[in-house]
Amino acid sequence: MNSSKIGWVTDSTATLSADFIKKHNIHVVPLYVIFGETSYKENIEIGSKEFYKKLAESKTLPKTSQPSPGEMIELFQELKGKYERVIAIHVTGALTGAYSGALSAAAETGVDTFVLDSQIGSFPLGKMVERAVELEQQGKSYEDIVAEIKTYPAKARLFLTPGSLEQLHKGGRVTGTQAVFATLLNMKVVMKFDEGRAVLSDKVRSHKRAIGKMVDYLEEEKSHVKEVTVIHADNLKEATSWQTELEKQFKDISISITELSPVPGSHTGRGTVGLAWLGE
Repeated sequence: MNSSKIGWVTDSTATLSADFIKKHNIHVVPLYVIFGETSYKENIEIGSKEFYKKLAESKTLPKTSQPSPGEMIELFQELKGKYERVIAIHVTGALTGAYSGALSAAAETGVDTFVLDSQIGSFPLGKMVERAVELEQQGKSYEDIVAEIKTYPAKARLFLTPGSLEQLHKGGRVTGTQAVFATLLNMKVVMKFDEGRAVLSDKVRSHKRAIGKMVDYLEEEKSHVKEVTVIHADNLKEATSWQTELEKQFKDISISITELSPVPGSHTGRGTVGLAWLGE
């Protein structure tokens, strides 16, 4: 057993590079995308490119699923033989069961584990894992790392203007009345995360105004933001154009581009764009 190292766990909605996962031995639990009768492990059996192609061609909307209790228990049994302590950082528990699954698996296997509900997903979730691992690299104690990462959810932001209100509605992410109301009036919506839940923060008359709203949110917080990503779902052209504009407006902030992975993309639809960051 390697007592000097922490076992790190997250799930496939975190946008971590393959190099980072390999270098730091991150255990990534896959969530599932289901087309008809066939389920695919996110980022293992289906990547973003193939997923969005399939989504465009599919007559029925895909469903998503959390890892099974058995998969979680198997992972924690494996970790038990390698580490004395584990830190698991997962996508918001309000939308999927990865967080509760990790809690249950840790309890059942007796692994000393701290499980963080990130209350968000995608890029901010990935940044939480990166920063937490960085703290370990700096020689911080397990207790100090846990104390620090508990502050992360309050600093995380993810704003999206969905490409498909129909998908949001069918996935149970907004109520029918809101979806119909927005469609009838030809409105655009901005979605944000509030205490882990996806909520409609703004209804505006045009896509341009939706983009403007998200930029306003960044403007409000820019003093403690060093890195922002433009999120997109099979919409690289708009994301690249927006990145260029943001780089001119926010010269002290690093602006990257991140594609929404299959599970969240199943709910927001192709064409989605947004902004995300983890404040300092």
